[in-house]
Amino acid sequence: MTGLRARQKADRNRRILEAATTLFREQGYDAARIEDIAEMAEVSVGTLYNYYQNKGDVLVATVSMEVTEVLEAGESIVANPPLNVEEALRALIEQYYDHSLVYLSKEMWRTAMASSIQQPETPLSKRYTELDQRLCAQVVQLVMTLQRRGVVIAGVDARAIGEVFFNNLNMMFIEFCKVDAMPLEELKARVAEQHRPLAALISSVKAV
Repeated sequence: MTGLRARQKADRNRRILEAATTLFREQGYDAARIEDIAEMAEVSVGTLYNYYQNKGDVLVATVSMEVTEVLEAGESIVANPPLNVEEALRALIEQYYDHSLVYLSKEMWRTAMASSIQQPETPLSKRYTELDQRLCAQVVQLVMTLQRRGVVIAGVDARAIGEVFFNNLNMMFIEFCKVDAMPLEELKARVAEQHRPLAALISSVKAV
C-alpha cells in the first residue's frame, strides 16, 4: 500500500509540473494562475499547495526535474567519454543544451535566473545554485575521467579547468536565454568554438 501511495503522489506531482510548464509556455509565467495549473493537473488547489507554496516553487521544481534528467543522461558520457577532449566536452554540453528547452521556455529560464539573483536567501535561489553546482561537478568529473585515461595532460588542474568550461557554457546559456531569436544550434556552435583552443591546450594528444 505504501508503494501505491508513493506512486500516486509521484503521479500527481508529475501532472502538476507538466500542467505548469504548459501554462507557463502558453500564457507566460506571470499570467499563469495556480488555480488553472491545479485544474489542468486534475487536482484541487489545496492538493497543489500540499506540494508547492507558490508558482516560484513550481518553477524551481521544473528546473530541478530538467537538471536531474540531464545529469542522469550525462552519467553515461562521463563514465565512457570519447577519448578526445573536444569531442567529449561537446557530447556532454550538447546533451545539456538539447534538453534545456524540453520543459522550460527561454522566458521561464529568465524568470528562474532572475529570482535566484534577486532573492539569494530563498529556498528557490539556494536550490537553483545547488543544481548549477551539480552540473559543474559533472563537467569537472568528465575532465578528471579524461585525465585518468591519459587524454588530458597529467599536470593540468582538472578541477579548475572543468570549472572554467562550466562557467563558460553556463554564461553562454544565459546569453542564449536573453535572445529569443537565437537558435540552439548557434549556441552549440559558439560554445564549441570557444572551447576548442582550451581543449587543444590541455590535450595530451596534439593534432598534427
